[in-house]
Amino acid sequence: MPALRASLDALAADVRAACVHYVGEIQGMSVQEGDAAPSFELPATGGRTVSLAAMTGKPFVLYFYPKADTPGCTKEACAFQEALPQLGRIGLDVIGVSPDKLPPIEKFAAKYNLTFPLASDVEKTAAAAYDTWVEKSMYGRKYMGMERSTFLIDKMGKIAKIWRKVSVTGHAAEVMEAARGLGK
Repeated sequence: MPALRASLDALAADVRAACVHYVGEIQGMSVQEGDAAPSFELPATGGRTVSLAAMTGKPFVLYFYPKADTPGCTKEACAFQEALPQLGRIGLDVIGVSPDKLPPIEKFAAKYNLTFPLASDVEKTAAAAYDTWVEKSMYGRKYMGMERSTFLIDKMGKIAKIWRKVSVTGHAAEVMEAARGLGK
């Protein structure tokens, strides 16, 4: 019975996120550069909670990735971890968001010594708000999944830059270059 409940809860979260995504598509409400960043509050690694409100007055990187401890997601997270000292020098924090539950994310963070917060968006509320929970297709099968996307949020809480369908190689450096233009 608990397994059935968990499956139903996961299905309900997918349906809610899909509805928000499709309503936004119909209304043409996808987030754009220059828009106010959508609010979010999520549990994160290390017993932390991350939220837009907590980042007020500070620029940051918010990146969405499909699944913890997979090759592309590992490469992306490790690149951001490696860039963290330089990003810190320009006053930028990093937050990663995945639809995974927190325990696998904690394990992923520990395995690769990732010190920045990795958040769990099981309900896909942040993903839907940032339009990263999208219809995907593989081998002719359509399904909902997380689009690898990055948002550079300025200190005023506005979206300064958006990268969609991110190619991992060189991405952290590209984000850092764009962030340098933000100032502090």
